[in-house]
Amino acid sequence: MHFVNKKAIVALTLVAGLAFCNFSSAEEPQKLDPQVQALIQRLEAAEKQIQSLTVELSEVKEGQVVSRPFPETSKEPSQVPVPAGTLPLEVEGIFGSEQSEFALEAESVRPPSVEQTFFPAVGQEELTAFEEAITTPDNVDQRLSALEDGWKELDKAWSSFDSAQKKMKADAAKKPTFQIGGRIHADYWDFVNSSQGINNFEHPDMMLPNFGDPPEDRALFRRIRLEMKGDILETMLWRIQVDFNNPSNAEIKDAYFGFKELPLNQQLLIGNQKRPLGLDHLNSSRFNVFMERPFVVEAFNEDARRPGIAMYGYSDDESLNWRYGAYMLESVARTGRVIGQSSQMSLNARVSGSPWYDKASGGRGYFHWGLAGMVARPDGDRDDSDTNFNEARFRTRAATRSDRRWLNTDRIVGAENYEIIGLESIFNVGPFQAVSEYQHTWLQRETGEDLQFGGAYFYLSYFLTGEHIPYTRTSGTIGRVKPFENFFLVDNCFGGHSTGWGAWNVAVRYDYLDLSDKDILGGVGTAWTTALNWYWTPYSKVQFDASYGKIRDHEPVDGYTGGHYFLLGTRFAVDF
Repeated sequence: MHFVNKKAIVALTLVAGLAFCNFSSAEEPQKLDPQVQALIQRLEAAEKQIQSLTVELSEVKEGQVVSRPFPETSKEPSQVPVPAGTLPLEVEGIFGSEQSEFALEAESVRPPSVEQTFFPAVGQEELTAFEEAITTPDNVDQRLSALEDGWKELDKAWSSFDSAQKKMKADAAKKPTFQIGGRIHADYWDFVNSSQGINNFEHPDMMLPNFGDPPEDRALFRRIRLEMKGDILETMLWRIQVDFNNPSNAEIKDAYFGFKELPLNQQLLIGNQKRPLGLDHLNSSRFNVFMERPFVVEAFNEDARRPGIAMYGYSDDESLNWRYGAYMLESVARTGRVIGQSSQMSLNARVSGSPWYDKASGGRGYFHWGLAGMVARPDGDRDDSDTNFNEARFRTRAATRSDRRWLNTDRIVGAENYEIIGLESIFNVGPFQAVSEYQHTWLQRETGEDLQFGGAYFYLSYFLTGEHIPYTRTSGTIGRVKPFENFFLVDNCFGGHSTGWGAWNVAVRYDYLDLSDKDILGGVGTAWTTALNWYWTPYSKVQFDASYGKIRDHEPVDGYTGGHYFLLGTRFAVDF
């Protein structure tokens, strides 16, 4: 017999109350036989348990998910609330004609409830027989046992309900998840001064009226990115990132899915992703110290992302990490597709480590080294029947957003293969950081002599307010700066103002890039760039850059093979 239906619960509770009243009226508690007194205590405990469970069932029926304090309860019988929207239950022949503080729900006007689903019902005949059996004064022990058995059955039913709730939550976790983020970078660039050679590189078309005009100042959104990512069940992931800085022509950035938690702490990604070449490219633009990336990083890995398949991993102690994969050479940022007969591919790999990482200081001291390589097969012999572009081309802007790339080899005809090797390092002690990279490219041509290009940069960075640039050991990249005190300016309680100053950082960088060799004259560029960064919060900052540079050995444009320039940049950046 089951005693967990609401009717049974009501009857059990009332009988328990009757038993208690009968014993109380018979004689004073201190004169009771010890065995009878023990029975009364058992009755009281069982009554309280059933009343508590009844209340919790009512709360569940009202749409509340409860976490029951089983087997203890803090609710006394007199404090049990009557659930709203229920019908009163008249109890005759037990206490006389009065309303119980428990109620019976109108089952005919609603779908099956939670307890109907998980708790079996008791028939009317069974309930009547049970009432008759337990109202006999001489059968106290039987009444008590019935109450306790009913409580045990109800406890089992609650356990079944709890298990069902946990199963529903587990099933929900087995669906793909979704997170959204993004970043906004708003820039202003002032081309303070430029020589005629630079003016020609910016406006090289002699047929246009602006030929030879200076670069134009500009305000623009450098980045307006929306990022979406999540997990696909327990062992897969996905990510999409799109840049709307040019609303009429959005660009795909990240667009991949993959498998995580593979052996050796690895994950496999398939889709559009960063090629592992150039520390400054692998760093997020949210965290970089300078507004624009160095010459060499942009020239040899333009825009960084390509369609491919790659493996990422790290050692158990996180002192070593690696990436390797195969990629297409053509960018799909604007088209989302590669069409043509040329299978222009590359193999890329990078291994890096942090043999010194000061865990005691929270990573304020560390040393990073890295080695990267790339082997590529472009199509420098494409004909008019092939819609693929020749991807043997190296180019970059100065540390700004000009219309043209002032250092540019154009597409190198006859290019058959090329190889790139890169070396990188970071040394960080507290607020001070020193970073350097070097890359060299060898290119083989089917017709014409082989070529070599190279470049490097180094920079020094220092936090005036004492913060440091964090480092992520599992990826070998820098992380998010967290000011000791965020920037704020508010009124205080004393009629004045209170403020926080955020974090202040200064840095200087030297760039060098040589894209001129034999008959290819892409130019040799050098530049000094200084930066002042004001971090308002970990997710917002303003950056100021000033850059002076020179270019020489460039393909002549109206007789000019070089020039110099000076420019200023400002960026307001937030990410979320």
